[in-house]
Amino acid sequence: MLKVKNLSFDVMEDGIKKNILKDVSFEVKKGEMLIITGPNGSGKSTLAKVLMGIEKAAGGSVYLGGEDISDLAIDERAKAGLGFAFQQPPRFKGMTIEKLLCLAAGRKLPEKECCDLLSGVGLCAREYLGRQADATLSGGEMKRIEIATALAKPHKICIFDEPEAGIDLWSFSMLVKRFEEIHKNKDESIIIISHQERLIQMADRIMLLKDGQVKKIGTRDEMLTELMGVQETKGCLDKHQIPAN
Repeated sequence: MLKVKNLSFDVMEDGIKKNILKDVSFEVKKGEMLIITGPNGSGKSTLAKVLMGIEKAAGGSVYLGGEDISDLAIDERAKAGLGFAFQQPPRFKGMTIEKLLCLAAGRKLPEKECCDLLSGVGLCAREYLGRQADATLSGGEMKRIEIATALAKPHKICIFDEPEAGIDLWSFSMLVKRFEEIHKNKDESIIIISHQERLIQMADRIMLLKDGQVKKIGTRDEMLTELMGVQETKGCLDKHQIPAN
């Protein structure tokens, strides 16, 4: 479904080139859930943005369903079947939540469908449809709305960057249930960037990213042993902390 070959990304700091991603290669099969984890600063969110085309790779290739999408813009990647939910969602003053969901879906959604999407991420739907996606919403509210927009349209593969960040425990439980449904039905492939143990336990495979490189990738059972036992990965797993917001 998704094939990434030798992906690299660099930035310039004080005139010096810094490698953020270094020859990252991996695959995600149809219907598979891949969890990407690793220490803070390992390049996980950068990798997500490069895959979506938000940041431009310095080298390497990305294939989706056998098609080379390496040179495609964000909207073209979305049309090809790639979805994305930001770790820190953008805000849109003047745009209602209902309109945002319809834009994400690419069609006019019935009110009930909008309500179902919002209810599925722990929001009381009818209180939000007419509200604007602006600074009047908390970070946790915007995060849940962002996830709802990603779920508004079927994708070949969807990337969720730390979906647990900024949401309360009850909403997180509902989100886990939604991921379980998608995974069970094999409706689409999923990449989740996370430190949260409950999400990691759902994975088919886990990829450990460290210093911008794939340190190891393997089945859930193989990698849980690695993550629990290796001192240098301390801090990768977050067992309990779901911020209330």
